[in-house]
Amino acid sequence: MAWLMVIVAGLLETGFAINLKLSHGFTRLGPTIAFALFALSSFGLLTLSLKHLPVGSAYAVWTGIGAAGTAIYGMVWMDESSSALKLVSISLVIAGVVGLQLSGSGH
Repeated sequence: MAWLMVIVAGLLETGFAINLKLSHGFTRLGPTIAFALFALSSFGLLTLSLKHLPVGSAYAVWTGIGAAGTAIYGMVWMDESSSALKLVSISLVIAGVVGLQLSGSGH
């Protein structure tokens, strides 16, 4: 169940990143509200699941799903392969790997 929460949190992280991209500096109310909901839900689920799982592993899975989802969305639906989107995705993956390494024993 805890791993399922991490996976759902990763999918919400994808929504968080997509809405950040679509909000255009938070000038539109709809995407901004969605951004906040996705972000709070994602971090909330991840926090709950970390009580039962190794921190580094869960964080790596969460960032990996978020990065992959964001990159796929940008490239497939927005026809975008810009360096900005790739940088965000790569940064998330690197953050996950660093989190995994820093966790040592996983806690």
